[in-house]
Amino acid sequence: MQLRATKDRLAAILSPFRRYWLTMAFIFGFITDLLLLDTVDDTLDNAILLFYVVLSTVSLVALYIGIAERVPFKLARFMCTYSPLAIQYAFGGLLSGMLIFYGRSGDIFASWPFLFLVIGAIAGNELASNRAQRLVLNLSLYFIGLFSYLVLVIAVFSGRTEAWVFFASGLLALLVVSLLIKLLTRIIPQFMRLQMRALVFSLGIIFVTINTLYITSILPPIPLSLKEITIAQSVVRYDATNEYEVRHVPVPWWNISQQFNQTFHPTSGGGVACFANVFAPVRLSTTVEHVWEYQNPTTGEWEEYFTLGYPISGSATDGYRGYTAIQNFQPGQWRCVVQTTRGQVLGQQRFVIDTSQAPTNVEVRVE
Repeated sequence: MQLRATKDRLAAILSPFRRYWLTMAFIFGFITDLLLLDTVDDTLDNAILLFYVVLSTVSLVALYIGIAERVPFKLARFMCTYSPLAIQYAFGGLLSGMLIFYGRSGDIFASWPFLFLVIGAIAGNELASNRAQRLVLNLSLYFIGLFSYLVLVIAVFSGRTEAWVFFASGLLALLVVSLLIKLLTRIIPQFMRLQMRALVFSLGIIFVTINTLYITSILPPIPLSLKEITIAQSVVRYDATNEYEVRHVPVPWWNISQQFNQTFHPTSGGGVACFANVFAPVRLSTTVEHVWEYQNPTTGEWEEYFTLGYPISGSATDGYRGYTAIQNFQPGQWRCVVQTTRGQVLGQQRFVIDTSQAPTNVEVRVE
């Protein structure tokens, strides 16, 4: 009796939150990633992402086995109750993991597709009001997460970032989802046939959209990531030690406006340098570019001033460092964009060149 009373009290306490359980499970997956994920080629990180893929796959199948009552009643009830929570936890972990890694791989403003995706997934959990909508939502999120995961893992383990890696990942994701749909059709044939048109339409839109974002270079260049970008008075490389001496005026972390658009005072007769540190997985070798752009004060358009590319290799465990510099410049709004040869942006730093005074508080660091 006492155990029964305890269960009833616990159920009463949790009852107001029951409506939000799926969203809470999704957010819990997000929190897990923030605590555990570190680098894109770390064995533990890849194992965690693979766990999310396996968990989401198994939970989706278990949910509809339970709904179809293909197992004993008690087990079916258990599956129907807890499989949705496992699905949302896996989706939350997988999609937030992609947000973290794709966010690190590009300019913060270039990561908006995955930010909107996470927000949309949370909204979908609240708005999906019937079983048909939930099926389409679940398989759509599964396809997006699987597609993004395969792009990441194939690039990391193959050490390649060419277009074929992306397109092959998309086709493989389509194949896996097609097999999952065939399996679900055997479990709940009538229900799947009724939703097939909506599923094909949703998955087709997602496939076309993701490929369009890639072709137009909107998606960040996973698995590369920009660890640092500094606009400096000068950069000197010491060949003997492979160290860089960077002279710059540090920007306080709390000065948000200067962080995004700093004021740069060049030294007399000196130039402007853009120093960047790019992380790449161990197996990967590619080329990045520094694109210097000047904002035309009359038209407001960005005009390319200078571009230089250099090869990088993932063999540098603390990131591959490099820099470019210009000597001839004019006052005004500038930016240095670090990107791949395809034009996918890893990051950028905007700055205003002000020649009215000399720099102060110049810091010298060696790394």
